[in-house]
Amino acid sequence: MSAPRTAPDRSTKNPEESEGMTVTDAPPRQDFRRGLRRTLAFRNISALYILAVMIAVFSVLAPETFPTVDTVRIILTDQALTAILAVGLVIPLAAGTFDLSIGSQLGLAAIVVAWLLGVQGLGLWTSVLLTLAIGAVVGLVNGLLIVKAKISSFITTLGMSSIILAVVSWVSHDAQILDLGQDFQEVATHQVLGISTSVYVMVVLAAVAWYVLDNTHLGRAVHATGGNAGAARLSGVRTDAVVVLGLVSCSLLAAVAGVLLSSSLATGDPTVGPGYLLPAFAAAFLGSTQFRDGRFNVLGTVVAVYVLATGVKGLQLAGAPVWIPELFNGVALLVAVAVTRLRKSGGRARETA
Repeated sequence: MSAPRTAPDRSTKNPEESEGMTVTDAPPRQDFRRGLRRTLAFRNISALYILAVMIAVFSVLAPETFPTVDTVRIILTDQALTAILAVGLVIPLAAGTFDLSIGSQLGLAAIVVAWLLGVQGLGLWTSVLLTLAIGAVVGLVNGLLIVKAKISSFITTLGMSSIILAVVSWVSHDAQILDLGQDFQEVATHQVLGISTSVYVMVVLAAVAWYVLDNTHLGRAVHATGGNAGAARLSGVRTDAVVVLGLVSCSLLAAVAGVLLSSSLATGDPTVGPGYLLPAFAAAFLGSTQFRDGRFNVLGTVVAVYVLATGVKGLQLAGAPVWIPELFNGVALLVAVAVTRLRKSGGRARETA
């Protein structure tokens, strides 16, 4: 007689099952932890950690003036134009092209919109639209000289900057243009919830630029052109068109910043513009060290603008000399470029290992 058949013993369970999870649950959790550690790593978001330290230090050094709502509002408003300019600069930089004329382009837009309003007597929005169109034309000329005449972007935009400064001097006669009207002044200074319009414009433009660069085929083409133009061309990317479009977009944003600057000042000042060049480049290169590991990106750039501005403002309120902003931005640019180069060389070394 055969032995009676017994039911299999189901009383013992897999250790993972006894804890309420399956074997396939472990890798996703490990991936999540690894991704979280990578996201919060100092090298990925060092600017945020530095910002936190600066806020703590300056709150101690200048407790009466630094940790206030008014200071936050001032920093947000004062740096909105720098952020717009830096976001515009990210686009050609991501495509592997320099634009050293952005500061002069901002100054050109600032004086042209004032000239159209105060001297020619054109309407508000006609003057604004014509100014933006002129800014786009400057970017188009830069782009065509680079891709058609094969002049390096460094030389092209440096020469264009000199030409623009001459045009600004000619149009303004080296004098301020006044009486631009209250309606024009409200374009940049009108406040919503205590924040000026220029800040909202910056946020919208930055969001659009971020979406295009990070979430569209065009954005991938821009980064591919900047990464390796030859390989991108072989892959079907129209690299010349990408470079021209990047420079036109940059010039358009510079023109927007120029219009907002004249609106906030309620005057057309021929001396403004070039001073914005260094802060914009410092923010763009410092921003490339944040979030995207050496890749130019909008979010990192905007964060970098306000980190640098917080450092400068804190030092000023703590009694530092007036030359601190230039020193601070210059050092930040050098450090950011050095870090970017080191990361890229480290990445190439890992690829060849």
